[in-house]
Amino acid sequence: MSTREPSRWLLILLAAGGGLLTNAAFPDRGWWPLAFLGVAAYFLAMRRDGAWWNALVGFVWGLAFFLPHIQWAQIATDTVPWLALSVLEAVFLALLGAMWTWVRRIGFVGRNLAWQVVTFSVLWVAIEQWRSEFPFGGFPWGRLAFSQVDSLLGRTAWLGGGLLVSLLTAAIGVLLAVFLLESRRLKVFPALCSLATAAVLLGVGLVVPLDVRAETGTLAIGAVQGNVDEPGLGSFANRGVVLQNHVDGTLALLDEVDPGELDVVLWPENGSDLDPQTTPDVAADIDEAASAVGAPILVGAQEFPESGGRYNVSLLWVPGEGVVDRYAKQHPAPFGEYIPMRSFVRIFSDQVDRVTTDMIAGDEVAVIDLPSERLGRTVRLGNVICFEVAYEELVRDAVNAGAELLVVPTNNASFGYSAESTQQLAMSRLRAIETGRATVQISTVGVSGIIAPNGALLQSTELFTPDQLIATLPLRDSLTPAVRAGYWPGWIAGGLSVLLVVAGITAHVRRAPTASTKGGKGGTRRPAAKKTARR
Repeated sequence: MSTREPSRWLLILLAAGGGLLTNAAFPDRGWWPLAFLGVAAYFLAMRRDGAWWNALVGFVWGLAFFLPHIQWAQIATDTVPWLALSVLEAVFLALLGAMWTWVRRIGFVGRNLAWQVVTFSVLWVAIEQWRSEFPFGGFPWGRLAFSQVDSLLGRTAWLGGGLLVSLLTAAIGVLLAVFLLESRRLKVFPALCSLATAAVLLGVGLVVPLDVRAETGTLAIGAVQGNVDEPGLGSFANRGVVLQNHVDGTLALLDEVDPGELDVVLWPENGSDLDPQTTPDVAADIDEAASAVGAPILVGAQEFPESGGRYNVSLLWVPGEGVVDRYAKQHPAPFGEYIPMRSFVRIFSDQVDRVTTDMIAGDEVAVIDLPSERLGRTVRLGNVICFEVAYEELVRDAVNAGAELLVVPTNNASFGYSAESTQQLAMSRLRAIETGRATVQISTVGVSGIIAPNGALLQSTELFTPDQLIATLPLRDSLTPAVRAGYWPGWIAGGLSVLLVVAGITAHVRRAPTASTKGGKGGTRRPAAKKTARR
């Protein structure tokens, strides 16, 4: 193969194309094999040996991916916040490009394509982990794992969580790049080996034992998607109407079941923005609906403490008793539910003033204790609100605390007819596989869904339509390897990445010319060339 470096413009175009291809692997399109091609394009675009250049390549890939991927942020807020978030996330991909430049300067990595597959994949998941934590608690949207729920790789979440799914996805992408490189060099055997390895990695999911059987009984649930009257205004435009829509939807369940047949009715986030604990009329409406259906209702609401701020809560309302348990969202969305550095951010966009009262973070694990008369015991529900489903540690903590079923109440009304809701549904499906728990995503406007413990989508709704879901779901208490592993895989990937970068920088410094070879002080000087006098 020629040592001539490829054209810079060609590499930029390749990076941009890779980002666009990867976005198409996610919902709504969901063409999951394109994630492999997108990673391959990213890998091939970093052919030049320069950290700053490869950082630029990574930044271009990141922009090409995130701008269309989170375009719903523009719908919900404005152009400036959407651009700012996309640029911030693209910076992490730029960091990946710079890190990869240093790591491949390690001797055994630079000489061996197999090691490049391994090290690049580790760097990829480390970057995903870091951007899921920083800044302001991170933004996990767009992790490769979320594109693979319908592929065989999605099944491996049971074994190693989303981190393993992303790792294998990145590895297959690099193996495809290696196949192209070796084919260009006419090295048939290495090319076929890389392709065969990619096929083996893709098939790993076939040996993962996904169990959907009930272990501790079953739970009959009804879920109500009440809808909003005017798409685009969100659920905050007319709180009373949205509440009534969910009351009506609860009563509509009686067209399918008799009173007392359901164990619980699930409402979405903001199903009642008005707090039934402080608003008697709202309390009366909810209690009437709960009494009619003969089951507790898990109500999404807002609490406004006297000390200021607000909590985003799920309240378990038992007919005739009121609220018997609550969960307050632990991870409010920065710039969506609260505004960090409000006065500074207002310089760039006055949209920050749409959030008039900052949300306060709750400090308890995401579980709700549901008393079940039929089962004769309390059933613990894992209850992560909206964007919290993207944070695997919150879901894992709930399962470790005894959650037998997962509930994801969410409000997608502000995102219009975008892919935000289906992207979130893919996350809920991955969490079901990862934890081995049946999962219900219930939204104010859709897309809502009933998900089996193996990630299969059993029922779903359309956007901006009133609808109800009814299902009898298995309760489970066994812990998957992914849940048992806890935080360790992320910490190990991050630690290895730092060590690899340090090793790459050290190797580069050691290979750099020393002062003696340059004729510096104390070294052996080369004889000076004779100068030709000019006349």
